[in-house]
Amino acid sequence: MADFPEAARPLYELTPRHDFFVGIDSDGCAFDTMEIKHKECFIPNIIKFWDLQPVSRYAREAAEFVNLYSRWRGINRWPALVMVFDLLREREEVVARRVTIPEAPDLRAFIASGFPLSNEGLRAYMDEAGSTPELVKGLAWSEAVNAAVDDMVRGVAPFPYVRESLDLMASRADMVVVSATPVPALTREWTEHDIARYVRVIAGQEMGKKAEHLALATGGKYDPSKVLMIGDAPGDLKAARANDALFYPITPGHEDASWRRFHDEAFHRFVEGTYAGDYEAGLVEEYLAHLPETPPWKQG
Repeated sequence: MADFPEAARPLYELTPRHDFFVGIDSDGCAFDTMEIKHKECFIPNIIKFWDLQPVSRYAREAAEFVNLYSRWRGINRWPALVMVFDLLREREEVVARRVTIPEAPDLRAFIASGFPLSNEGLRAYMDEAGSTPELVKGLAWSEAVNAAVDDMVRGVAPFPYVRESLDLMASRADMVVVSATPVPALTREWTEHDIARYVRVIAGQEMGKKAEHLALATGGKYDPSKVLMIGDAPGDLKAARANDALFYPITPGHEDASWRRFHDEAFHRFVEGTYAGDYEAGLVEEYLAHLPETPPWKQG
């Protein structure tokens, strides 16, 4: 039996119904939820729980850069949080205000532990490694973020051409949601808009990382040239490449056009076998040009 989280069993046991497989990210890819989740749910709680009120402006800028407007867009909340701390610690305006920014050694140890980077994973890590005030605060912060998302994020429809694309793919490809979002939130969003019926499995952070989702769902079942990951974050690209799969980018700020191009052109090329190569490379190059590695306050 393969080594995988019990929660991921639906991926491992997925049996192909079609020759083609498409993994679809959710936040910021299928749904226009990245902005509201980070700006209204994540960032206010980062400022509140980690005592960043004196530098709230800079904390907001750092968190928006990491989570929305950079090559790190879409990374797991825990490494993203630590990256925000690191950016703040080295920023001149923050240093000048003599604000103590968390160094987060216990959170870094959790991130490096191999435990799932979820609330459940943190609880399991605390049971094994021991609880500390920093880990307790981290769990409280993460739970507050989830509560804020539950309270705030509703009625956000899929991007234009998502529903049409799902309908187009339904007769040719097995589809799975591949996301780092908790499964209950994913299930609520996909069900609320009546598109859960298109996908075989809704996979979230409880089932492992995105690359693991793809590996469990497709490994030994589909020809890699017939596996496609649709995503808006570089982590989605990495997950695809880790499984020798193809990647279709949903470019931040150009989501509507990206989905229309997928519906009108890219999916047809995928099933016809003309997607890989120069066409895919051009799409990826265009996409990465929109996501810098250097924050704006460091640029000359």
